[in-house]
Amino acid sequence: MKFREMVTSSGKLVLAGKNAKNNEELIAQIKSNEDVFHTANPGSPFVNIKKKSNIKDRKEAAIFCAKQSQDWRDNKQDVIVHHFKGKDIYKNKLMKLGSFGVRKKKLIKIKKSYIEKWEKKKKKN
Repeated sequence: MKFREMVTSSGKLVLAGKNAKNNEELIAQIKSNEDVFHTANPGSPFVNIKKKSNIKDRKEAAIFCAKQSQDWRDNKQDVIVHHFKGKDIYKNKLMKLGSFGVRKKKLIKIKKSYIEKWEKKKKKN
């Protein structure tokens, strides 16, 4: 199953899952030092920047993650996104399909205005 894709302004490929099964496939292909994103609230794709990224790439990927989330769809407010590395993801047999644990994460607050600006930009393209 193919992932959602976007390319950052610096040319980095960003992949996002489409559903629980697809998130499992996405997590399986992430390398230990690659950046990964997921919203603090359930109901978003896991998002992965392929290869080394810069701060602008990470911001764009976090906005992409927030935009694809149920939190944004249902509330149209600021969205909290977790940022972590592939090596910090774990799964145990009690976790349901598409769910994972994370050892270390940073919180990023994605403002409503950033998501709206991103939506307008994407509609133009």
